[in-house]
Amino acid sequence: MTAGKTEQKKATQPHSADVPAGFQVIHANKLEDLREVVVELIRGFPLAPLEDDVFLVHSNGIAQWLKLALAHDQDDAALPGLGIAAAMQFSLPSRFLWQAYRAVLGEDAVPEESPFDKRRLTWRLMRMLPAIIEDPVFAPLKRFMEGAQSERRRFQLSDRIADLFDQYQVYRADWLDDWAGGADVVRVKGAQVRAVPDEQLWQPALWRLLISDIEQSGANTSRAEVHTRFMAVSAGLTPQTRPKGIPRRVIVFGLSSLPQQTLEVLSRLGRCCQVVLCVHNPCEFHWADIIEDRELLKAERYRRAKRPGTPDVLDDSNLHLYAHPLLAAWGKQGRDYIRLLDEYDEPARYDNWLERVDLFREADGDRLLSAIQNDILKLRSASEASRAQTPQDAVDPSIVFHSTHSPQRETEVLHDRLLAMFSADPTLKPQDIIVMVPDINAYTPHVEAVFGALDRDDSRYIPYTISDQGQRHQRPALVALEALLSLPESRLAVSDVLDLLDVPLVRERFGLNEDDLPRLHEWISGANIRWGLDAGHRAALDLPDDLYRNSWLFGLRRMLLGYAVGDSDAWQGIEPYAEVGGLESRLAGQLDEFIQTLQKYWQLLSEPQSPDAWAGVLKDLIADLFAEPDGDDVLVFTRLEDGVEVWLDACREAGLDDALPLHVVRDVWLESLEQGGLSQRFLAGKVNFATLLPMRAIPFRCVCLLGMNDGDYPRTQPPMDFDLMAGDYRPGDRSRREDDRFLFLEALLSARDTLYISWVGRSINDNTECPPSVLISQLRDHVDAIRPPSDSADMSLSAALTIEHPLQPFSTAYFPSAGTPSSLYTYAKEWRAAYRGHDEKPESQHQLPALGAVPADIPSQPLTLATLVQLLRAPVDVFFQNRLGVYFDDHAIESNDDEPFVLDGLERWKLTNRLVQNVVRLHDEQTPLTEILQADAERSIARGELALSDGLAAFQIEQAVAPLPDLYTRYQQLTTQYPASEPLLPLRLSINAGDRTLMLEDWVRDLRCASGQRAFITLSSSNLVKDRKYRWQHLMRPWISHLAGNCVAGPVSTHVLSQAGDVAFSPMEPDDARTHLKALMQYWFDALSKPLPVAVRTAFAWLSAAEKGEEAATRSARSVYESQFKSSGEGDESPYLQRVFPDFDALWQEGEFAHHAEALYGPVRAYLQTGTNAGGSRSSGGKS
Repeated sequence: MTAGKTEQKKATQPHSADVPAGFQVIHANKLEDLREVVVELIRGFPLAPLEDDVFLVHSNGIAQWLKLALAHDQDDAALPGLGIAAAMQFSLPSRFLWQAYRAVLGEDAVPEESPFDKRRLTWRLMRMLPAIIEDPVFAPLKRFMEGAQSERRRFQLSDRIADLFDQYQVYRADWLDDWAGGADVVRVKGAQVRAVPDEQLWQPALWRLLISDIEQSGANTSRAEVHTRFMAVSAGLTPQTRPKGIPRRVIVFGLSSLPQQTLEVLSRLGRCCQVVLCVHNPCEFHWADIIEDRELLKAERYRRAKRPGTPDVLDDSNLHLYAHPLLAAWGKQGRDYIRLLDEYDEPARYDNWLERVDLFREADGDRLLSAIQNDILKLRSASEASRAQTPQDAVDPSIVFHSTHSPQRETEVLHDRLLAMFSADPTLKPQDIIVMVPDINAYTPHVEAVFGALDRDDSRYIPYTISDQGQRHQRPALVALEALLSLPESRLAVSDVLDLLDVPLVRERFGLNEDDLPRLHEWISGANIRWGLDAGHRAALDLPDDLYRNSWLFGLRRMLLGYAVGDSDAWQGIEPYAEVGGLESRLAGQLDEFIQTLQKYWQLLSEPQSPDAWAGVLKDLIADLFAEPDGDDVLVFTRLEDGVEVWLDACREAGLDDALPLHVVRDVWLESLEQGGLSQRFLAGKVNFATLLPMRAIPFRCVCLLGMNDGDYPRTQPPMDFDLMAGDYRPGDRSRREDDRFLFLEALLSARDTLYISWVGRSINDNTECPPSVLISQLRDHVDAIRPPSDSADMSLSAALTIEHPLQPFSTAYFPSAGTPSSLYTYAKEWRAAYRGHDEKPESQHQLPALGAVPADIPSQPLTLATLVQLLRAPVDVFFQNRLGVYFDDHAIESNDDEPFVLDGLERWKLTNRLVQNVVRLHDEQTPLTEILQADAERSIARGELALSDGLAAFQIEQAVAPLPDLYTRYQQLTTQYPASEPLLPLRLSINAGDRTLMLEDWVRDLRCASGQRAFITLSSSNLVKDRKYRWQHLMRPWISHLAGNCVAGPVSTHVLSQAGDVAFSPMEPDDARTHLKALMQYWFDALSKPLPVAVRTAFAWLSAAEKGEEAATRSARSVYESQFKSSGEGDESPYLQRVFPDFDALWQEGEFAHHAEALYGPVRAYLQTGTNAGGSRSSGGKS
């Protein structure tokens, strides 16, 4: 019979009443042919209106793929369909099975859910275990439950036992029958009967107790017992007696494994309805005998004949001559299923309506992938398939291997290779590609970082979608819910709370919008909130009970007091935070309401409660902390509410009213969202990223497998140590490892053009080699066996098809010289541009576009002295901020989640600055200085600025206060010399700058005088001398004030005092000061046209070393501008400098650096008086 065609006995289109009953098994090695069979069957035997075709599938991918195919137009030449995919139900086999039981046995005889179902059995065991573990037979369970966290252990044990008994009901129903009858035995291979081991005698005893307990509540409805009753009743089913709930047609599509119980049910249903099993079979011959445990599969009949020439007996001595090694190594799971099908495949029951169909056809082409697929189809051994390697084999793109250093690099390489595939084949579309990984949650961040980094209008953007992600880690509302349910274990740091407010439903519940968050963030930081609700919350985390500062309650009290009294003195030990005010003050109240709600649920969730009480708490939590959902969130919250009801029903049915801890309830509730279903989005017209799941053998032109690392795949799921099935294999038993082996085989067979495989082949730490998965090694060995090297080949074929990638995406290996052959390439033009820049002049790398004349509206107001201070401190910033309006460092405030232990440089400066400017400068001598310093410093404790520990905070205050009396003494000596204060003096200057007049207007203040002499006396909070070198950047403000004072009231001297080092500027004539100020005004205007190639610290380093020669000056300037060992360079500290002058060479190249350094900063050095105080001692210049 021709592949892909089903031959019907009747030539005419029959009426739905003529839909024949029967159990039909259709085999094919290509899913497309099975799909065509389904189309022909539905066309040939249409159902009546309002009747649905029922499809049993095991994954959403198969369901979506089948729907799309059936919806194709009927006259589609390439893939004819039905025109519409309607009147179809897709279900999981397990759900359909229970519905069939209820339909045949009656809904009164079979409950909607079995009390022996795993989810319900868990809670019954939770109730029963404490009452029975004193019995000696349950001693192993008692030992386990006696450990720490007994409630968690009880739940874990109940869950594991429920899962095990659920497996027994499906795969070992005969054991349960024996145990229920009082026989503590298990039936094993060869119909042997063995006694249950002494250590496991608790299992039969517990099963009998469960039956007794459930019977007392009404019925014994274990799956095994219901199945036995079903088999007895269904023996007499006919099309005329088909129960109401049984559909007229059931199509089982794309499943690679089914339990024997399910096959028995489907076989019986075939007596009253049409049951069609579409089986994906990799081989057209009988191949069950090539795999271990073949003796367990002896049967009376075989669906397919043995391959011609195969001996009757296959053993280790001749197996390699008649078996395909990959099919033998990977096919065990599928072999068992196909062999079991032969037991129920009775052609006599359906040969009156459909010819038996075996649809096998070879893959097109002679490429390596097609050859392997055809070898499996024809059951060719490696020796039969072998031929010498040719040069064309080494460039065969149908199977490719890629070795990288990390999952991130795997994803980056995949992106480049997909772009190359799209470029090479215009017919290839994103939906033709599937990428599968062992764990999609582990790869999702890398996929988002690589595929999601490009804009949609970028030619390199590849549309993609990610399937199989758990909703609880994907939807913001569920992420927030999980965080809220973890309140008792949470520190409730600033970032934790702000993350919650980032979720729209939470934010809206408390009347906040997204624009409010920056202001709240600013207030939270300013109020010194770090973590913890209050002292009680911290005490619950095993910390001392008096740690109140830096908590949320501490900060909120500061905010609310600041709103009430402004910048006033402390009230009852609370320092007001005065920034809260105006219309925005409502935010503090809304934040307070949110924190109080969190505190309420922290208390509620911290105590164990009964299931009924928990149900109320969980519902109230959603109502109190989330706004009314809309869109897709409506379905999610509906499922959450249903999950509570289902769990509560299970607990009530089990009679469980014990107080349960939060972690038990939380895990069960959130996991209810991840229950298997067919609702996930798949085949969305994009490159699909998904987890490697069984029964997802959908054909794609390109199948990509990432993460094929040794130990990661095939995945291992060790059986529980009390699982009696572990030592008794039966055909049809599920094994995660065998599932993965067969899944890999399905992936190989479903690739039509390309099989792309990658793994982490080198350690990212030391570059040592890491082996791939054993399955990859087997495939590579097979490739080498069937394509041995010829005399001209210098390497094995698997090595030729493997590309090892460098550690970094910007490796020079990706950018070979012109004409150099290389298998490495990248579409990351950013790296290519960076490398191309090595051959170009440095200025082209960071050169800004040429700008026209300075706009007439700049500046919009007269300059001030602060404007000139900015010019001297950061000349390049003037161009970006005042000409372009660009502020690189205007970024969001980062959350600080840790209370201060050791003050960093900035916090230490803030404390010192406050003490210097508020106390030392303004002290009136009526109160001892040390008392005032101590009192003011202690206010820093009340503001939460110092360490949480009182002892450590006192030590920090002592360190800050210690050097200040000496500074005060020096300050008093100078103010005594100049006792009088001058009034404010106006400063006005103007220059002609281009086509405009540039004005400078400001006030000169804080001048002191005595006997006709004037002076500025300034206290600097920053040290002016370090390691016997001036810290010039801190002298720019005093220098501008010095120029301004001399301009309006010269001559004026200036004295700048600090804890470490004092500085003085010599007086100058007013005309000289005016000349310097006008020169700076002109420099400011020139800085608007282009960034000036100069930086303050680098310039002073140059000037200080200039007398030693240009080479020494250059070396000194470079060491300051560029980062050195254990020190950061000035260029690296400024994003503005990095943008235009990334290194000293870029700063120097225009040839203007030395000129600007001398013009801007030379006068500062010229007027600096020698012999200044450096840290309390006299310094001879200190200008180095």
